[in-house]
Amino acid sequence: MAYTFPSRHRTLALASAGALTVLGLLSACGTGSDTVSSPQKVPGAAAPATGDATNGDTPPGAASGASTPADDSAARPDGSSGSTGSAPSAHSSGTRAAPQGTSAGSTRCHTSELRATVGRNDPGAGQENFPLVLTNVSSRTCTVRGYPGAAFVDASGKQLGPDPKRSPGSPSTVTLQPHESAWAGLTFANPEVSEARAATPATLVVTPPDERDPLRVRWTAGPVPVGGNASSVYVTVLRPGTGP
Repeated sequence: MAYTFPSRHRTLALASAGALTVLGLLSACGTGSDTVSSPQKVPGAAAPATGDATNGDTPPGAASGASTPADDSAARPDGSSGSTGSAPSAHSSGTRAAPQGTSAGSTRCHTSELRATVGRNDPGAGQENFPLVLTNVSSRTCTVRGYPGAAFVDASGKQLGPDPKRSPGSPSTVTLQPHESAWAGLTFANPEVSEARAATPATLVVTPPDERDPLRVRWTAGPVPVGGNASSVYVTVLRPGTGP
């Protein structure tokens, strides 16, 4: 069978189609660096310098320990935080330090949270018996335990007689909700009966258990023994309530 050469018209058509195909491929692949799209900056102060923060690239400065904004959601289209630094964010929670001189778990009533009063006398057999009352005036629940300190002083602040002695007792923790009270007995022999040397105090100074700052109560119950025979004043442990 004889081979027939294609016509000149058909040959030119095929050559033109091939040339167009080559030009299309060259255009698609690019022939120079100025035909490649450059990365676009993301607007906003928290945006990375180049690229997209969601593509896994490390933002400039992160590898060198540079700080990142507390809330960098503007750098991520999905609004998630991209902070990887060790600095806490403004929204992170933390434990507030306990005030100086107190422990974080302390429930003890402090002097500033208490009010001291002296209840009505309940005399018997030549003995004077007063309830010394501590009331929680704070907005929190706190505790007292043991013996309060007490001292009688005159108008100039000078102590009258020795510190009261502690009556035997078993201390227990008394929990005071706001406005609740605990009381300790303050007892002494009537000076007229005991013939002890007496004086009339202006103030009873009361120090809550384990505290240094005192409370002051005006004393209006007359003379107390301050020296001589049967001059001792006693105080009992604190217990719930305002008196017997």
